[in-house]
Amino acid sequence: MKTKIMLNMYDFECRLFRSVNRHFDRKFLNIYFRNITHIGGATATIFTCLMLIFFTTNSVRFTAIASALSLLLSHIPVAFVKKVYPRKRPYITLLETKVPANPLEDHSFPSGHTTAIFSVIIPFVIFMPSLAVIVLPIAASVGVSRMYLGLHYPSDVLAGCLLGTTTGFVSFFVISNLFPTIFLLS
Repeated sequence: MKTKIMLNMYDFECRLFRSVNRHFDRKFLNIYFRNITHIGGATATIFTCLMLIFFTTNSVRFTAIASALSLLLSHIPVAFVKKVYPRKRPYITLLETKVPANPLEDHSFPSGHTTAIFSVIIPFVIFMPSLAVIVLPIAASVGVSRMYLGLHYPSDVLAGCLLGTTTGFVSFFVISNLFPTIFLLS
């Protein structure tokens, strides 16, 4: 019974993955997803946090500190889970997966790019909810890009989204409780 449920879930996940990855050869989507995916990479997320920490003040600076803390905290479980649960990437296990040249070779679960982008944006969404209209579609695009590029299953992306969102909330509330007067002034 349990095995049948797991097989059905995996089958559904593979169908969902293929429904995204099958569009790989579309020129506009290729340009979009091959570029947006980098927003969730280490260079972009670390650089963004550091720039906001060093070049902003007051509440925005402390929100950027919360984002940086969230980014750091979120990648501890990412590294741990990738070692403990070495899930192969879909382009390795699923026939006919379309993937760019020189794909990543580490493990798939959870998606580090998706974790990173959500961990960085969530403190800002909490601080300034109107930003959600802009940054949540960008973060979702990063997640979809990971499937589009053949690098992650939907559950990898979902786990990254949940992990990044959770650490984003926790980090924001830790920082705002440590420095409540900063957030009261804004």
